[in-house]
Amino acid sequence: MSKNIKSAEVDRLFEAILSLKDPKECYAFFEDICTVNELHSLAQRLQVAKMLRDHNTYLEIAEKTGASTATISRVNRSLNYGNDGYDMVFDRVKNG
Repeated sequence: MSKNIKSAEVDRLFEAILSLKDPKECYAFFEDICTVNELHSLAQRLQVAKMLRDHNTYLEIAEKTGASTATISRVNRSLNYGNDGYDMVFDRVKNG
């Protein structure tokens, strides 16, 4: 876990997210806490990570998602050298 993000405020944010019970509650909370662009960026990164795991090329990913090569590279770095968060989620989500 990155020491750069650890704080009481982030702990409270994660506790709030963990309290959500279903997609409807997630939509309500995330629409309030994020801008539309922020939410789309998060969703895009998850899609990029899945496509990288499925061995798609940067070009294929950029064309399908609209992500920049900088975003794709950043996600790839997280997949290869991060905290295995993407893989943990993919293992838990059936259609991930």
